[in-house]
Amino acid sequence: MPGTLNIPLPQGAGYAIVVGLGMVFSVGMILTTFVLRRYQKEIITSEEFSTAGRSVKTGLISAAVVSSWTWAATLLQSSTQAYRNGISGPFFYAAGATCQIILFAFIAIKAKQKAPEAHTYLEIVKARYGSAAHGVFIFFAFATNVLVSAMLLTGGSASISDVTGMNTVACIFLLPVGVMVYTLFGGIKATFLTDYVHTIAIVVIILTFAFTTYATSDVLGSPGRVWELITQAAIDHPVEGNAEGSYLTMHSRSGGIFFVINIVGNFGTVGLDNGYWNKAIAASPAAALPGYILGGLAWFAIPWLTATTMGLACLALESTPAFPTYPNRLTPDQVSAGLALPSAAVALMGKGGAVATLFMIFMAVTSAMSAEFIAVSSIFTYDIYKGYVNPKASGKRLILMSHASMVVFSLAMSGFATGLYYAGISMGYLYELMGIIISAAVFPVALTLLSKRQNTIAAIWSPILGTGLAIMSWLACTKGMYGSITVANTFEDDPMLVGNVVALLSPCIFSPLLTLIFKSQNFDWEILKSIKRVDEFEELEDVIEPRSSILMENSANEENSSNTEKLNPITSQVSEVVNHLVDERRVMEMKEEEEHLRKASKYAGYLCLFLSIAMLVVWPMPMYGSSYIFSRKFFTGWVVVAIIWMFFTGFAVIIFPLYEGRNGIYTTFRGIYWDCTGQTHKLREWQNEHPEELHVVQSQLSAEVRRRAANIDDNLGDAP
Repeated sequence: MPGTLNIPLPQGAGYAIVVGLGMVFSVGMILTTFVLRRYQKEIITSEEFSTAGRSVKTGLISAAVVSSWTWAATLLQSSTQAYRNGISGPFFYAAGATCQIILFAFIAIKAKQKAPEAHTYLEIVKARYGSAAHGVFIFFAFATNVLVSAMLLTGGSASISDVTGMNTVACIFLLPVGVMVYTLFGGIKATFLTDYVHTIAIVVIILTFAFTTYATSDVLGSPGRVWELITQAAIDHPVEGNAEGSYLTMHSRSGGIFFVINIVGNFGTVGLDNGYWNKAIAASPAAALPGYILGGLAWFAIPWLTATTMGLACLALESTPAFPTYPNRLTPDQVSAGLALPSAAVALMGKGGAVATLFMIFMAVTSAMSAEFIAVSSIFTYDIYKGYVNPKASGKRLILMSHASMVVFSLAMSGFATGLYYAGISMGYLYELMGIIISAAVFPVALTLLSKRQNTIAAIWSPILGTGLAIMSWLACTKGMYGSITVANTFEDDPMLVGNVVALLSPCIFSPLLTLIFKSQNFDWEILKSIKRVDEFEELEDVIEPRSSILMENSANEENSSNTEKLNPITSQVSEVVNHLVDERRVMEMKEEEEHLRKASKYAGYLCLFLSIAMLVVWPMPMYGSSYIFSRKFFTGWVVVAIIWMFFTGFAVIIFPLYEGRNGIYTTFRGIYWDCTGQTHKLREWQNEHPEELHVVQSQLSAEVRRRAANIDDNLGDAP
């Protein structure tokens, strides 16, 4: 049958990865949670579950950003663009989705300054505009999470089914199970740690593909050979809309249209997906800005090198007998489903390539899925349950609601993705549709933190009007150009472009207009500081083990050690320890840090704008306008730069987090050594003597210092 894919791996391989590896990660995370609790006193309270104590450092933030932004679509859709449009596709995908992360760094630092104890950005919306606007933005936040999760499941299951023959529906239902288990146990800290592991695996596999394609393959083996085959592919089937029909040019009409759609859609996913706000909230105040900028720059290499390697390898290898559909090309449906990457991997490395693809797709789906689970659970717990159902809910009750909402969301998304599969809606379609549905809320959300003038009417109605106008424009353009409205017609470039652009830009007119008509708000930013974190002392009191007293150094009889006077549980002492540790020096350091952030935010805006303009305009536009066709030497240099950038990514998200966390790693392994050698008393002594080193104390300490610094500001403001 023309276009039929040869399945390189047995079904058992699919189930082994999806179920087996999922359970391995679950068990590993449960063990990690126990280790962190025992040796660093990291207790999964409701606050810790959603915010990780607001103390995550730059390196781990950047690794989490890279992992969470590396969806199945990042790997599959970028390779699809390379297969369809050539060398422009990888760059347009990477640049069109990097600028949002970099610009979000500026929003993140504003959120940390103005609402330091918020759990979600929706709490900020409610505090500023009230319940009506809160309800509108809850819809857009949930719509974002649903669309992203649907893309993860449809794209991931299609690729896993492609290389193993695993039943697609079974894959859709089983993929979230392992993710749900380890996220239930570890909360957002689990997502940070597993994101780190996933990122290591993805970077290693991408570099393996790159070196195989451009250095060691018998069929390809060098950038020059790939250049020759891609040049021949353009002769055999030239690309309509590309300069001279070449795959080796940045001048691509379809690629340019996708560039705009990609920019618009990803503004929505970054600005409205609470998962990215969760990470900003979990970051320590000094880590939010550098973490997101470093993460954005590091992420750029992942779709760029992946698609420059696998998308072009797919074009180069499809005329060889090793290609899964040989002698036919991939069908349009297979391309839309994201099968260019797995097909190239199988042609390039045989079963080894299929295994690597399976492993990489699993990592990409599960790491991003865990962020979606945390995002949805935070919204349900803090914005719906605590906001309207039970405002005085205890921390224990909130964490129970977080767990329940994750289970329900997992089942609901599996059912929804199954419906999309049977309806024939692909990952590529969802990716381009996303901007039409959600991007109208981006501008009002940004102004919520950047402008005190936007009023409640503008916040409520500009996203509603923008979305309605975008859907109308999308469908009207489809009907006008093609005479009918079908799934295939609505997926064409021009209707998708019109709908996405209208969605993002129309609120830029509606919001100022409505603000002008109904008067500006002149909002007092201090109101946002009324959002408070949940009191954790009750949770801590019940879950931490009693703390042993400091053992007598010269005790003559170990049997009598059981009679040693015991101190109160460490949790009942948290308040006392924190009050003892908080002094004027710490408060002043906090105020100095806040002042530093205030000054840094001014420069941050210019830096983020500069980097975005460089990636969106300065780099690609001259090459697009000149219709330059890559020479062999230029193409070789392009590939070398992409590989070097990937090594920078490896350093930023693999080596740097280890360096930053070296003290915690040392403390943990020292505690394990003491336990394994029968010296547990040393662990207890050290924890008693150095409470400031324990995570549970550090978390409460930072919160108390921030409160006292705020009280000083209030007193100064009230002084005559």
